[in-house]
Amino acid sequence: MADTTLSAASGARALAPLERPMQRTWRRLVKRKGAMVGLGLITAFILLAVSAPLAAPYDPIKTSWALVRKAPSAAHWFGTDDLGRDVLARVIYGARASLLAGAISVAIALAIGVPIGMIAGYRGGVIDALISRITDAMLACPFLILAIALAAFLGPSLGNAMIAIGISATPIFVRLTRGEVLSVKVEEYVEAARSVGDTDLQIAVRHILPNIMPALLVQATLSVAAAIIAEAALSFLGLGQQPPAPSWGSMLNAAQRFLTNAPWMAIWPGLAIFLVVLSLNLLGDGLRDALDPQQEE
Repeated sequence: MADTTLSAASGARALAPLERPMQRTWRRLVKRKGAMVGLGLITAFILLAVSAPLAAPYDPIKTSWALVRKAPSAAHWFGTDDLGRDVLARVIYGARASLLAGAISVAIALAIGVPIGMIAGYRGGVIDALISRITDAMLACPFLILAIALAAFLGPSLGNAMIAIGISATPIFVRLTRGEVLSVKVEEYVEAARSVGDTDLQIAVRHILPNIMPALLVQATLSVAAAIIAEAALSFLGLGQQPPAPSWGSMLNAAQRFLTNAPWMAIWPGLAIFLVVLSLNLLGDGLRDALDPQQEE
């Protein structure tokens, strides 16, 4: 009787559909409360940024000398700034610049860093040594300092700031991709693909890249947070989003002269940066655990 029961249970498990990787990752991610809080926060900021014309109560660049540095009230929930502009509207529109800068900067870093890292890790030899030394030289310079130098060279604008941040973040993805490729290219399925006549490009795209994507996804999530901080720093220094267009960094720059008389000018953009960066880090930590095949359920 026991043998029959065990056989039936084994047969049921054998007939049960296999769980897809995306379904397994989502199931494991949902169990991590911190990651879900981060996902909820970043989703809310994205929705605010996308629906800014509808969500913002006022024009973010419209000035009013009658409303200069007014405290938060029913009419202006976050108060007004030194030019009478609504702080809430500027925070909402500033989310566009920050999130866009974070996403595009990391996309640039991925587009440049992943192919170079795959070439270095897969080819090895002189090519690997040359790429590794250049990467080490770039990593020797602090990320933010390199971004400031590149942005100053390219000129002050949001587009140039995104390019500068993307190039500065590229060495991180080159090193990560190279290390992952070195560990994956010796696996048996890669050797099997090579034995049946697959070209190097086919092996890289079909077999190696999909298996290093989890590590790249986690690093990309964390790098978006770093890119948002970098964009805010560049805008604070006048090298990012240019006035009167709203940016959290430029809002902090304008608020530094009124910290005593109008602290709300600094509190709200600073809080927005804090929440976005915190949410991305929470989400990145959760993804790292959810995508780790050795992590316990």
